[in-house]
Amino acid sequence: MKTAEHPDFERGRGAASADVPTRFGLATRHADGDWRDHMQALAHEDGPPVKLRTTVTEEHPKTILSFNQSPDIPFDRSINAYRGCEHGCVYCFARPTHAYHDLSPGLDFETQLFAKPNAAELLRETLAKRRYTPRAIAMGTNTDPYQPIERDYGITRDLLKVCLDARQPVTITTKSDRILRDLDVLEELAACQLVAVAISVTSLDPMLSNKLEPRCAAPAKRMAALGTLVEAGVQTHCSISPIIPAITDEFMEEIVARAAELGVTSMGWIPLRLPHEVAPLFREWLDVHYPDRAGKVMSIVRSIRNGRDNDPNFFSRMKPSGVWADLLRTRFRVACKRAGVGKARFELDCSQFRRPEVGGQMRLL
Repeated sequence: MKTAEHPDFERGRGAASADVPTRFGLATRHADGDWRDHMQALAHEDGPPVKLRTTVTEEHPKTILSFNQSPDIPFDRSINAYRGCEHGCVYCFARPTHAYHDLSPGLDFETQLFAKPNAAELLRETLAKRRYTPRAIAMGTNTDPYQPIERDYGITRDLLKVCLDARQPVTITTKSDRILRDLDVLEELAACQLVAVAISVTSLDPMLSNKLEPRCAAPAKRMAALGTLVEAGVQTHCSISPIIPAITDEFMEEIVARAAELGVTSMGWIPLRLPHEVAPLFREWLDVHYPDRAGKVMSIVRSIRNGRDNDPNFFSRMKPSGVWADLLRTRFRVACKRAGVGKARFELDCSQFRRPEVGGQMRLL
């Protein structure tokens, strides 16, 4: 329901609006008597608020691996078990992907989700092909593989089992401690040097996290998950991302220090990215939650993005420039030096790969 302090925001949701973008020439959404129209009508009549609920549509794609040739990312293939993400991170760079389906990158992205229940079967068939050459598969590159609906669907767990059976290396990026539910599979993968996990920690303030990423695990739970993974022998990375100038950058040094105390040896940071419809959504969020510094935040963002809200170019999109960017780099480097953290690199073993059995069967040994 909408909060008393911020009547434009649904409680537990990151975005305020559900506007469909015009980037692809799609028709403007018209009133047709659906649920959203009913909710808006009640609002105009000062009636009781209607809770915005999450819906999940099952889809059955013909392929599950996505390949890319981007020169500035360390993987060439990935799996996304879900489309859309209930975590509701207002800064999520994946939000614009919902626009491809005539859905809003705002509220639709975090409430109208899609699940791929046949993902594990498709992966097994793909890995069994003679032409398949093993390289690490990245999970969580677009939407979080451990978002809340994974609790019921378990698609990510099924995918990991296929990877274990085939000795297929995999990397995972998440903001959820729900990953610990699969610790048994992760330990087996780790014993064969087949998995690396990155957990993103944006801040250490639960109140800020509740505004910024309303349905993510609390920062303390993410930090605890990092420690548990390290103890389990899993190659673990702490990603301080995204860093939002004048909002979350104050936590950089403490996150590095705490992660190092937990035994994490690999850390990194990624600056805020605001592609396409994410920029207006983020500006809207700033105007509501931080109106006193909204102008300052966007001024710094533009200063590290060559005067624009976003830089889409390869390499520079991940490596901002300017005085503020240099300051963040220096702070991070000094924090790592104080914590005794070097430049650890993940090493995954592709040499053990074996083509899985088809027909849904796993090896017994």
